[in-house]
Amino acid sequence: MRATSNLVKTRMRRESAAAGWAPAIDTSSSVPRLRQLYLQLREGILTGALRQGDRLPSTRSASVEWQLSRGAVSEVYETLIAEGYLVGRSGSGTYVTRNIRDGLRGVSSHLGRASVVGPRKISRAVEQATQLSTDFPLQAAFTTGRVAHDERTAVLLKKLAHRHVEQARDGYRDPQGEQGLREAVTAYLTASRGVRCTAAQVFILSGTQQALDLSIRTLLSPGDTALIEDPCYPPARQALVLNGARIVGIPVDEDGMITRTLETYEGPAPALVYVTPSNQYPCGSALSLTRRMQLLAFAQEKGAWIIEDDYDSEFRYEGRPIAALQGLDRHDRVIHVGSFSKALMPGLRVGFMVVPLDLVPAFRAVRPILDRFPASLPQRVVADFLNEGYFPAHLRRLRENYRHSRDLLARLIQEELGEHLIVQLPKQGVHMTVTSTGTWTDDRHLTRIALDEGVVVTPMSPMHIERVECPRLLLGFSGLGDEEAEVAVQRLSKALERR
Repeated sequence: MRATSNLVKTRMRRESAAAGWAPAIDTSSSVPRLRQLYLQLREGILTGALRQGDRLPSTRSASVEWQLSRGAVSEVYETLIAEGYLVGRSGSGTYVTRNIRDGLRGVSSHLGRASVVGPRKISRAVEQATQLSTDFPLQAAFTTGRVAHDERTAVLLKKLAHRHVEQARDGYRDPQGEQGLREAVTAYLTASRGVRCTAAQVFILSGTQQALDLSIRTLLSPGDTALIEDPCYPPARQALVLNGARIVGIPVDEDGMITRTLETYEGPAPALVYVTPSNQYPCGSALSLTRRMQLLAFAQEKGAWIIEDDYDSEFRYEGRPIAALQGLDRHDRVIHVGSFSKALMPGLRVGFMVVPLDLVPAFRAVRPILDRFPASLPQRVVADFLNEGYFPAHLRRLRENYRHSRDLLARLIQEELGEHLIVQLPKQGVHMTVTSTGTWTDDRHLTRIALDEGVVVTPMSPMHIERVECPRLLLGFSGLGDEEAEVAVQRLSKALERR
């Protein structure tokens, strides 16, 4: 038996030598040996180590050499034959095919090399959008948009998910979303936000960003003008740039977008206006009633659409939440956008959008091109959470949690960092802005130093279209525990000392 095995190995080496190349199987690797053999044979063919017409070892020889079953080796050979790399000849053996395109050889050897003709091209819109992007750790202290864990809600969501998990195997669904959730969202928006709509106008999406992208794709053509707040929510600006919009900034103050500047606007008629009226991002101001009416009148006069981003309206710490702009619209010019990401959890990926009834066919036509339809399981879970009355109590707990975090962070900053920072206590939302007392002037530079110290403070200067002289930072306080807040303020203090 041993003599026979040695004879096979000798034949294997002779066959491999004839080809001038043999694969090396790593028995200690976590990659299955069958997969290793496939990848190495294909690599040898692509790089030219195995030449056209070379004969491969027989399955019997290969199985002894690589300690694989003959069936496994046959499977690899058959796969490569099916993909066109090898050809089998009855009674003769398996060979590297002779009609492989010359362009295939050497492909893998060039992977990762810089192109000899210059940088690989991407669209100009993507280049512009990339310049506006920022990328920070998602869970570091002061990151905006974190969500506090609520054990009671987590248990309820798990229970509701288990209820529906078996139904998640169904087929393609309505591109607008599940009827049950659309009706629940309609009831919620009517009662809490003053939105006027029916379920037929509601679209369920994966979050605010997808709603913005879908709205922009549907309502704006490349080269059209879009008016945005200055400063503005960066991802909204990126979405507009990515879709070829010409951006015009409208300044904001303590009453939101300064709409009187629209009276003297002389540029091209805008296709749309993007606004955060209930809680201006990033400044935190609310658009006054007078300005809301001026904006609606401007949109009607110019034939423009208004995208109302109602991103965290649930978290108001003084009085009732401010009613939505859409509820004041008598000419159906407003697209209302919201999300359950901050109110429940970002991982659910459930947002919503209310569009004018006559625009529904256009939005329905575009939606399937992007992602067919929203995932049904999280929709059914959220629908039950709303319909069975859990949401109001959850919001009350979360609101009190965030109010505590807000007040604690503001106090710590005033006590520990008052020499450098002036706190603007927000009436709503999950972040606050801090302004320099004059001891520092470059918010981007301070952001980089703070990141070195382990905290994320967001510079506001990149959010502006026009240059600003007063440096400010954005600090998130949602999901910020007491101990974490104290440590984070100490780290920010070190960053300010290094400024």
